[in-house]
Amino acid sequence: MNAQDRTALNRLIQYLRPHIGLIVGSLLAMAIVAGAETSIPALMKPLLDRGFTGQLNSKLWQVPVFLVGLALVRSLAQFLSNYLLTRVINSVLLKLREQMFQTLLHARTVFFQKNSASNLINAVVFEVNNVLSVMGGMLISLVRDSLTVIGLMGYLIYLNWRLTLVVLIIFPVIALIMSKINRRLRSLNREQQALTSDLAYIVEESAAGYKIVKVHGAHEYEMRRFKEKAERLRQFALKSAVAGGLNQPITQLIASMALSVVLVIALMQSATEGTTVGGFAAFITAMMLVISPLKHLADINQPLQRGLTAAEMIFGMMDEPIEEDESRKANMQSLDKAKGAIRFEDVGFSYEQEVGRQDALRHVNLSIQPGEIVAFVGPSGGGKSTLVSLLPRFFKPTSGEIFLDNIPLENIALADLRKQLAFVSQDVILFNDSVAANVAYGATGSEGIDRGRVIEALEAANLGALMKELPEGIDTLIGDNGNRLSGGQRQRLAIARAIYKNAPILILDEATSALDSESERQVQDALERLMTGRTTLVIAHRLSTIEHADRIVVLDQGQVVENGSHEELIQQDGLYANLHRIQFSNA
Repeated sequence: MNAQDRTALNRLIQYLRPHIGLIVGSLLAMAIVAGAETSIPALMKPLLDRGFTGQLNSKLWQVPVFLVGLALVRSLAQFLSNYLLTRVINSVLLKLREQMFQTLLHARTVFFQKNSASNLINAVVFEVNNVLSVMGGMLISLVRDSLTVIGLMGYLIYLNWRLTLVVLIIFPVIALIMSKINRRLRSLNREQQALTSDLAYIVEESAAGYKIVKVHGAHEYEMRRFKEKAERLRQFALKSAVAGGLNQPITQLIASMALSVVLVIALMQSATEGTTVGGFAAFITAMMLVISPLKHLADINQPLQRGLTAAEMIFGMMDEPIEEDESRKANMQSLDKAKGAIRFEDVGFSYEQEVGRQDALRHVNLSIQPGEIVAFVGPSGGGKSTLVSLLPRFFKPTSGEIFLDNIPLENIALADLRKQLAFVSQDVILFNDSVAANVAYGATGSEGIDRGRVIEALEAANLGALMKELPEGIDTLIGDNGNRLSGGQRQRLAIARAIYKNAPILILDEATSALDSESERQVQDALERLMTGRTTLVIAHRLSTIEHADRIVVLDQGQVVENGSHEELIQQDGLYANLHRIQFSNA
């Protein structure tokens, strides 16, 4: 076992410490099981030596009673050990999943860019079970079966140490074979893990984009993608099964060869040293009984390797840096309600993970007054979305500084900063919950929802009529990402969410671009109510929607190239005027 594996195991053991009482109880029960196994051959010797002499011995009738009693004790102890261990494993499973999801919620934006949703689902839901198979398998096999092997081997030495030496020869041989298979299994398990995530990603994409799949008749294409990945996964699963499955038959073969040698030596000893039938039968019984736990110890290798591979993924995910740790929070400045003044001072930004790509933003200098409506326009890739993503600290500027009410963003507690912001995008994200829960999103449970404010926000977003139509009003479930609502209704529900939050700063990312004229009019009315009295940053592609903005900022190749009102920019006859002419000539 390498250093990385030992580190993973040590971390897993830390999760077991709070449950030490249950573990000790389980270990004691396992010791009883091991003791019962060892006692069986010990009862065989007197039964055979004294029971088949042609004379009736009244005391020997006790032996079958002891055997039944042993079987009963062994069964109860085995049940108790499994039950206690299951309680421990499920408690640890809950703890691991909670910590992983906590990390997921507080991970940096770059983490979500590097990992697909299917990878994260696979880690949180499935890979944790593989990690816990290590715990269960190790505790059962390494404790119960190890104790059984030790007890039986001790009894074998007591009966006949010469024959036991022959049996002991098999251990280093088995260990050598297992070490060879070990390395192969680790490699195969890593490949299987990656392929499982890839397969889940294909399913996720096909399910999310089912409309595109159907309209484009891409069933065969998606099926071919799925089959190719599933076939590769099958091949690796078979290779893993072959590698892991070699342990048991090889162990049995070596044990059988050792048994044959033992039989020959025992027959020779019987002729020269007078070995009794009972002694030989007890020795063979103990030897046969030791083979089963030995096989279990050999079989632990495959789930152990799979679990350690999963542990690497789990702890790698849990060690991801979070957006703001406790030490930073202590030094942050709190902010209850911002006025809404924003200032960018020589701000630059580049995406670190994309080597060779030019800076997304360069030397951006901009001041926005409280309550001002500022629109950002420009060609695609100009840096509009990147710029507004710096405000909630999804990313940090690589140069320069951003201020809110003359306080550097880096000095404001992250939770307080984001309380000042509301966000409405063309890509509306809703949750499979009630209308009220979506509007008051972030409230801690149903008791934290102000139902009166929810209704007011829905009315302000022109959704009052819809609420009367829905069967359970604001308690109606809206389906996966709001699929029971129309596009315009989903957009207005997102606006209602922003109205409910009542944040002093509003970010609008082309919130009406995907709507028909009637829906756009209703959404625009709702947006105008929402923008009143708030500092508003609007990302726009359709210039007709932002002509009445207080100021329009034109971004091109990461730089501010024009800044002014609609009339001023038209008179400058620069990039904005050119974009305006192109759009209206096309219209």
